[in-house]
Amino acid sequence: MHRAGPVDKQLVVAIIGLLVIGLMMVYSASHVLAFRVYGDSFYFLKRQALFAGLGLVSMTWMANRSFAFFQPYAKRIFLGCLILVGAVLIPGIGVVRGGARSWLGIGSFGVQPSEFLKLGIVLFYADWFSKEQMKLSRFTKGLLPALLVLAGVFGLIMLQPDFGTATVIAGASVMLMIVAGAKWRHLIGLGGVALAGMVAMVASAPYRLKRITAFLDPWEDPLGAGYQAIQSLYAIGPGGLFGLGYGLSRQKYSYLPEPQTDFIFSIVAEELGFIGAGFVLLLFAWLLYRGFRTAMLAPDAYSSLVSIGLCSLLAVQVIINVGVVTGMFPVTGITLPLISYGGSSLTIMLTAMGMVLNISRYTR
Repeated sequence: MHRAGPVDKQLVVAIIGLLVIGLMMVYSASHVLAFRVYGDSFYFLKRQALFAGLGLVSMTWMANRSFAFFQPYAKRIFLGCLILVGAVLIPGIGVVRGGARSWLGIGSFGVQPSEFLKLGIVLFYADWFSKEQMKLSRFTKGLLPALLVLAGVFGLIMLQPDFGTATVIAGASVMLMIVAGAKWRHLIGLGGVALAGMVAMVASAPYRLKRITAFLDPWEDPLGAGYQAIQSLYAIGPGGLFGLGYGLSRQKYSYLPEPQTDFIFSIVAEELGFIGAGFVLLLFAWLLYRGFRTAMLAPDAYSSLVSIGLCSLLAVQVIINVGVVTGMFPVTGITLPLISYGGSSLTIMLTAMGMVLNISRYTR
């Protein structure tokens, strides 16, 4: 085994840079809403800072553990996450927020178990695929069992329903399968079946169908299904090259719903302009480059797959969130990692980055 060296400092800089920008933008995007609803302009910032602190402690701890520490417990961690996700579906235990029963908690404090499941499924698949990598090229004995597990996880999350989180988990899992040796022809064939299933799900739920029609033509229902997309573009457009200035967003004044969460990138573009928004995306790109580089130089298959899976989670979320905000994708309810307000997602993402930093200490 390689001796542990220093963590990837460039990766640390990218993570901390995004975290600092996130805290700044959470305050800027939320202080109007926070004062109106809670009488405290710093309400969302204080909570985000608390979870950022917890996340940094977890990241530091993870970065200094042996990267193989979790491998023997991967199945149990995954099973525990599944139990928590299943628990939210029980009336009286799960809490409904934003139209989805996907929370556990009391009062204003809550955690989202599906965020933990993102981490759990990566550890589970990395352990599985690293031991049976050659089998994955076979359909019935390798790829099919892995896809059945993914289908079960996807279905469980859709019972909440939370299509956005289910999509992120599916995207990162498929990326892991490809890297671990699954054959393209198998995945392409099954992709057609999955697409047909998604079309059926969209058609069976009126609110999902409205999101699709609003994506194609938001002006068809500007005060309903198309409202968020239109207001997001109204924020991005006036930002121009240099933006209106930090704290000077107009759309956060009750035009753009919940600007501190899913649509925080709209506020970034409005206040900091193309330059500021581009800088944020460059930080994400650099973080992902260093993360995937860590995977390529990892000392064994397990740690390589863990790094790929965790970075894939972040990449899929960034692509979907920015795509939604800019009108390229339908509204899905995905936050921007390390930037958007949200305790569970922030803490888990920093924990995941701690694992990647740990693996970077053992790179060749």
